[in-house]
Amino acid sequence: MKLKIAPGMVTPLIVATALFMENMDSTVISTSLPAIARDLAVDPISLKLALTSYLVSLAVFIPISGWMADRFGARRIFRSAIVVFMLGSLLCAATSSLHGFVMARFLQGIGGAMMVPVGRLVILRTIDKADLVRALSYLTVPALLGPVIGPPLGGFISTYFHWRWIFLINIPIGLLGLALAGRFIANLKEDDVPKLDLAGFVFTGAGLSMLMLGLASEGKHMLSAQASIWLTVIGAALLLAYLWHYRRQEHPLLDLSLLRLPTFHAGVVGGFMFRVGIGTIPFLLPLMLQLGFGFSPFESGLLTCSTAMGAIGMKTVVAKVLQQFGFRRILILNSILAGCSVAVYVLFQADTPHWVLLAVFVLGGCLRSLQFTSLNAITFADVGKDRLSHATSLSSVAQQLAAGFGVTVGAFALQSAAWLQGHPQLQADDFGHAFLIMGGLTALSSLLFVRLAPNAGQQVSAGHEGGGK
Repeated sequence: MKLKIAPGMVTPLIVATALFMENMDSTVISTSLPAIARDLAVDPISLKLALTSYLVSLAVFIPISGWMADRFGARRIFRSAIVVFMLGSLLCAATSSLHGFVMARFLQGIGGAMMVPVGRLVILRTIDKADLVRALSYLTVPALLGPVIGPPLGGFISTYFHWRWIFLINIPIGLLGLALAGRFIANLKEDDVPKLDLAGFVFTGAGLSMLMLGLASEGKHMLSAQASIWLTVIGAALLLAYLWHYRRQEHPLLDLSLLRLPTFHAGVVGGFMFRVGIGTIPFLLPLMLQLGFGFSPFESGLLTCSTAMGAIGMKTVVAKVLQQFGFRRILILNSILAGCSVAVYVLFQADTPHWVLLAVFVLGGCLRSLQFTSLNAITFADVGKDRLSHATSLSSVAQQLAAGFGVTVGAFALQSAAWLQGHPQLQADDFGHAFLIMGGLTALSSLLFVRLAPNAGQQVSAGHEGGGK
């Protein structure tokens, strides 16, 4: 029996394949962190730099991806992104030092930053409007399956093979994507492309990279304390310089005036604080289960993927929930409940029954999915069509930075908990106290949604498609 694919759906399938590779890679590494740390002979906490560098790379290069596709052609940039991602994967597999691993992950992030928005742009420009909903639905599959398959796959490979294989599996997928994209994706480009805000790119790119590296290193990993402080100060100064530059630029890289919209402000700023609290989970949870409780990487991965299953289940009812209760009420109450679902980790012990862990993880996945979908929907509720491109860029940058800050702040909370309890080496209790802190931070994000109008986002409270992060 032959598998039949509608003629117009070939391009979305190609893009979805590349996005699946990127989504799976970003989740498969979390479960393998302890194994990578042992092999590189480094403190597991230091690997926060590898996670942070990837997320910062996404935040830096996402804003220029659309411009590059318009200027040089969508197919060329999409295929180049796959090549860069594959090269980063090979370097990750070959590295033998923390420095090399961090740089390889940054290179991977450049490829990922180009694949996601350029792939979406290709679909929007090549698919008939009648088929657009079905085509875009293909792109939700990687976002849903990646977090389900990634953790147990990474755990299985780390337990029974070697962690380096988690990066090598990207190569055949990438080669397939390259071949199909070269054959089926048109090299669309724009005739009239506005000049790139190069100064804005330098200010934001260098500023974000230096600030996050300085904060994540804390003078303990890769860099001296003095170097970390200088990087943090210079990075913050460059970001402040962008504020000065932005007011004098006709076509700024990031349009900060969008933050004047109450719904956009709530979605981006309130969402940033929520994502910082939640962003620590992919980093700290596998470490707690493996280093604190002694679980194998495979066992840890099977448990943590349950959060993604909860998220998938919630997506089937989220539209009805929002229609019934409205954005303001959901965002306030759900941020508190989601924070509690993280803080409750403090009660976990090595002998806590697996069914209890699974129940809490699934419930937490449901709550986070509801919040992410609500945030992604209300962010664009009042944004005009002519500003959607800028709004998407600014929102995407904020999301990636929040995840990076979540890893950094979570690591700091863990180290602080160990120091306050007088533990020279990390213990299981330290993880619980760190989650208690991060859960409290997540719940505090509710204060940023109080100023929303009761009917905020009412026009999109039903029938929308929310994102996954």
